[in-house]
Amino acid sequence: MSNDSELTAASDNEEKDRINPIVFYGSAIGIVAFALWTMLFTESAGAVINSVLAWISDTFGWFYFVAILSYLIFVICIGLSRFGNLRLGPAHSVPDFNVVTWAAMLFSAGIGIDLLFFCIAEPVTQFLAPPVGQGGTVEAARHAMELTFLHWGVSGWGVYTLVGMSLAFFSYRHGLPLTIRSALYPVFGKHINGFIGHTVDIAAVLGTVFGIATSLGIGIIQLNFGLTYMFDVPEGTVTQAVLAVLIVIFSAISAVTGVDKGIRRLSEFNMLLAVALLLFVLFTGKTVFLLNTLVMNIGDYIANFASLSLNTYSFDQPTEWLNAWTVFFWAWWIAWGPFVGLFLARISRGRTIRQFVAGTLILPLTFMMVWMSIMGNSAIDLVMNDSGVAEFGTQAMNNPGSSIYLFLQSFPWVGLTTVVVTILAIVFFVTSGDSGSLVLSNLTSVLRDPNSDAPAWMRILWAAIIGVLTLALLMAGGLGALQSTVVIMGLPFAFTLFLMMLGLYKALKVEGLKEDSYRGSMAGYLSGRTLQDKAGTQNWRQRLSRAMSFPSHKQVRAFLREVGKPAMDSIRDVLSEKGLNVDVIEVLGEDEHLELNVDLGGEQDFTYQIWPRRCAMPAFAMRAASSGPHYYRQEVHIGEGGQGYDLAGYTKEQVIGDILDQYERHLYFLHTQREMPGREAKMPDDPNTAGR
Repeated sequence: MSNDSELTAASDNEEKDRINPIVFYGSAIGIVAFALWTMLFTESAGAVINSVLAWISDTFGWFYFVAILSYLIFVICIGLSRFGNLRLGPAHSVPDFNVVTWAAMLFSAGIGIDLLFFCIAEPVTQFLAPPVGQGGTVEAARHAMELTFLHWGVSGWGVYTLVGMSLAFFSYRHGLPLTIRSALYPVFGKHINGFIGHTVDIAAVLGTVFGIATSLGIGIIQLNFGLTYMFDVPEGTVTQAVLAVLIVIFSAISAVTGVDKGIRRLSEFNMLLAVALLLFVLFTGKTVFLLNTLVMNIGDYIANFASLSLNTYSFDQPTEWLNAWTVFFWAWWIAWGPFVGLFLARISRGRTIRQFVAGTLILPLTFMMVWMSIMGNSAIDLVMNDSGVAEFGTQAMNNPGSSIYLFLQSFPWVGLTTVVVTILAIVFFVTSGDSGSLVLSNLTSVLRDPNSDAPAWMRILWAAIIGVLTLALLMAGGLGALQSTVVIMGLPFAFTLFLMMLGLYKALKVEGLKEDSYRGSMAGYLSGRTLQDKAGTQNWRQRLSRAMSFPSHKQVRAFLREVGKPAMDSIRDVLSEKGLNVDVIEVLGEDEHLELNVDLGGEQDFTYQIWPRRCAMPAFAMRAASSGPHYYRQEVHIGEGGQGYDLAGYTKEQVIGDILDQYERHLYFLHTQREMPGREAKMPDDPNTAGR
């Protein structure tokens, strides 16, 4: 590198957004070919799918049970560990969304449409046709809700949490692309940019597409019945094809508007509508009974969680039931892992790992338990005690898409509630489809910034591909084909998730080592923070003057030009004499800052940046009215992000001293890393992430 200072614009250092041709064409061609095969050779495709499903179920059924529980235990341990305080992004970052909006977005994108389909169908089916024991009893009713809580509870969200935490950590804290391969950097290093990375991303895309297609297919079946129920629209492939096209169109429109507008607003709207429907059922139904059963269901779920999670029914295995329920659900959660995990990462930048783990596990679990218990127990009570709806249970089992509409017939204002459910289904459709197309576009692109998204045409294309595949699977066998393909496609990514666990663990150990080494390194006697007069004694007047200084943007620019840059130039000149490659970069424009980068020859490079940050003027500041309502801090950023202190009032020598403090700490970290047994994983160098 040149030793001369470089004056650049931020955009000069950024690669343009583009597609990843291997991942994009490889996955898109494979999906389209599969869709054509299932539509043109329906019978043979169905036979092949069923035979592959049978082999996977016999061979790997146990593996799904172990995998799901392992993912959950891992993320809980990480959240409770010392690493829980690390931010998913630079140290100075803050969340982009408040908790309510964040919860609504993760709920709507994650499981919304499926809760509408299964909230009645599953409890009733497990009650009338349990995997073991006699159906229709009080014991069967309690066990039905245990199984429902198991399939929709915290276990599946462990998958989403693992993927989301890994992607956010590696992308927003270490500057890697927001793709699945980035989480494997500590395991494979730069090889993730080759065959290994392409294979992992293609597997993630395939799992995501089939997972989303399954949800949309289930939703189309339900919506088709709703339209038949309300408007006598015929049930069948033609109607479902029209619905698929309409959903694709609306999903594409919403996805093009981006996360902050389309997806966010639709998620908030649907969350409010779902809560309103839930309260309606609670207060127009048997309120006290439903509250009692909610408490009982929570107790049963917590008390029996371990045995439920590991019950493979090995002595008298109900294979058909397992394939249709537990194995299917575990594979489905895994298949949705890349999609929801990447989406969670996309909306969770700035939260700590502990906040992220707690939020993604507790918030959805709380709503799920309330929703499933109130809706499910209301339905079971109808089957047990209302002779006027004797056929309801059988219809809910045989035609799950009709279950919630038939259920609401027993409540007042059936016309209104039917419209509400239909609106919920449509908006859940759109939020699943638009967030899915957004995520798939990002997975198959090379983006210059993890905060940016793929171009609109790619989102529209992926929305169309999802629609074609959904229709193909409906034609190949309806709900059964949808469930079978998810179990098949989820298996490869289940193994990838274990590699992600290993990669995240290795990276977090490096973070812990860095924190320990900084604590043990020499403090440098606060060289950058001590103000001294000419006699060498501390001048308290200067310190007080500095504390009451609120510089303008013009003054900050002068500081960068007259103090910060000469200090960095001096460091560069000395280190260059020692044979190191050093750059001093002055970035102008929106991301204005000064940057010192030291190439340490294969070990983690050192970066030191000074970023101006605009702040609100304190009320006690006595300044001229022309100065405006803001002042600027000159904050220090290193590779881990902002350090929280301000250089305003520092001299050139004091800035040099502060740079040396941080540089010595970095060298001490590299020393302790080299001395560790087994040599910990090296993380990528991306000084541009420090100030983001």
